[in-house]
Amino acid sequence: MIDFVKGRVVHLDAEYVVVDVRDIGYRVFTPNPYAFAASEEAVTIYTHHHVREDATLLFGFQSREEQSMFRRLLEVSGIGPRVALGILAGGRPETIIAAIQQENVAFLMKLPGIGKKTAQRMILDLKDKLAAVSTGIGNNGAWSPEDELVAAGSAEGGAVWQEAREALGALGYTPAELDRAWHGLQGTVAADETVDALMKRALQQLFKG
Repeated sequence: MIDFVKGRVVHLDAEYVVVDVRDIGYRVFTPNPYAFAASEEAVTIYTHHHVREDATLLFGFQSREEQSMFRRLLEVSGIGPRVALGILAGGRPETIIAAIQQENVAFLMKLPGIGKKTAQRMILDLKDKLAAVSTGIGNNGAWSPEDELVAAGSAEGGAVWQEAREALGALGYTPAELDRAWHGLQGTVAADETVDALMKRALQQLFKG
């Protein structure tokens, strides 16, 4: 099993990064590829090595805690690697842990690919298994008003972003450009923000780059 890779990020895509490890390029799928900027500096990406009949895939994370959370999510019936990756793209590990421990079904249902039954199953299967994951990541799973704001910006704002993304795509912006814009906006989107307002802020992010 490949537990981590260390090397230079030589390519960024909307879903993955390519890491050069001694002249071998590893494609690593990650919740937020743009967290790993392409540079000459070596980075460490903690990985989960997933083997299936038709492919061998690497999923990568910025921290051990994120890696552990991903593996816990895979223990839930109905959650595969792609859905687990989407969950971590939609919320921070500590926020997801807090929602599970406090049985916050409404928040969990806002995460990508999660319906009511899966949210309830996450709580049932994981509520008593997350103490080790929460150790060392800030408030150890305690819900706070700040977490609520981040959750709203990440989950509810994501729905508004989808509309804004489609409109910006129609203007000719590429998926990679739009993913970069969302990386700069994630966690700052108010639940009542309009599509037009979000488009303007996304354009500001694009003009920065």
